Amino acid sequence: MTHTHAPTQPPEPTKTSLLHVAGFPYFLVAFVARLPFAMMVVGVLTVVVSARGSLSLGGLTSAAVGLGTACFGPLLGAAADRFGQRGVLVLLAVSNATMLIVFTLVVYSGSTDAFVLLAAFGIGATAPQVAPMSRSRLVAMINERMPERTRVRTVSRTMAYESAADETVFVFGPFIVGVAASVIAPWAPLVGAAVLTVLFVGAFALHPSGRHVSQERDADGRAPSKVTELFRPQLLVVVVGILGVGIFFGTMLTALTSFMADRGAPEQAGVLYGVMGVGSAILALGVAWLPPRFSLRARWLVFSSILLLGSLFLAVVDTPGAMMVVLGVMGIGIGPTLVTQYSFGAARSPLGRSATVMTMLGSGVIVGQSIGAAVTGEIAEKLGTTPSLLLPMIAAAIAFLAGVVNWFLSRVQIRTR
Repeated sequence: MTHTHAPTQPPEPTKTSLLHVAGFPYFLVAFVARLPFAMMVVGVLTVVVSARGSLSLGGLTSAAVGLGTACFGPLLGAAADRFGQRGVLVLLAVSNATMLIVFTLVVYSGSTDAFVLLAAFGIGATAPQVAPMSRSRLVAMINERMPERTRVRTVSRTMAYESAADETVFVFGPFIVGVAASVIAPWAPLVGAAVLTVLFVGAFALHPSGRHVSQERDADGRAPSKVTELFRPQLLVVVVGILGVGIFFGTMLTALTSFMADRGAPEQAGVLYGVMGVGSAILALGVAWLPPRFSLRARWLVFSSILLLGSLFLAVVDTPGAMMVVLGVMGIGIGPTLVTQYSFGAARSPLGRSATVMTMLGSGVIVGQSIGAAVTGEIAEKLGTTPSLLLPMIAAAIAFLAGVVNWFLSRVQIRTR
């Protein structure tokens, strides 16, 4: 009698804690390495307005940073997928720090506005997007080094943590810019961002996890999925939704600054904005404990509707106290919406292209923030605060409508690989 033996399967990974898999230093370095990215848009705006005395040019310069990120961010993510993150990030850390210094020198040198905009574009084009790279690394670790029974829950918790970390740096980034510009000089935030980029983005690049290339890649490093899969409606709707969130960030902060300037306290805008940011970060972390039967597509609709409803009250607020309440309500919606969108991105990434997808989503946030800040600054300067407060409503509507479209594009069960 002959016996047929099934092929030997590799033992299932036994580590059930992502903190154990990645290590605490990884999370610390990855957190601090995000700060330069969060400081860029506001830092560029601050130094241009100070040195050139033009809010309009400052807004255009911020938009140029976003345009550079939009053009090159996804390509850099694709390069990281193809060749690994380490080499790509080391090159970007040096290039971006250099561009931050070059931009500062160009602004103060009296060069034409065209050179200022070109240097700002270079900052965006070389921006090392640590947040999406980190998400890609962590999802790869979960899928390849943790037991299958824990992966779905761990991915949800990881996206919650990553989004809360993003919220935190996007609140403290502008705050650090304001303090450094006030205490030292307007150029100080960009020089500080350059130093942080070299030290911490470099450390993030050289972390042992930076050598890892997804097992989904073929032996020659190529992805088994086609590039066209990045343009599927199910993925593009997530990009549009997260772009709406980015636009909301840019429009809300700029309109809030105008609102407080009308009351003689523009420096307090960051404090009020922090109310929304802190609440958003806390709620983002809470998403990980929502019951599985509360599906991802339902979460997107529910929390983006809270954001939209809260934004409608911006049309009637007339005191800082009322504004604080409205910001608190919107914070309930914005954090969980962002977490859900990133979770969809992780679930819908084509095989071997997770860094590309995460960079597309990260670019959507920064591009939206840049465009929102530039347009809102123009409207606030020319038409006043009241019209500028309508723009966060439009941004919230974009995020909500994308959620409606996503509802019909989604399957009832969303599963990660």
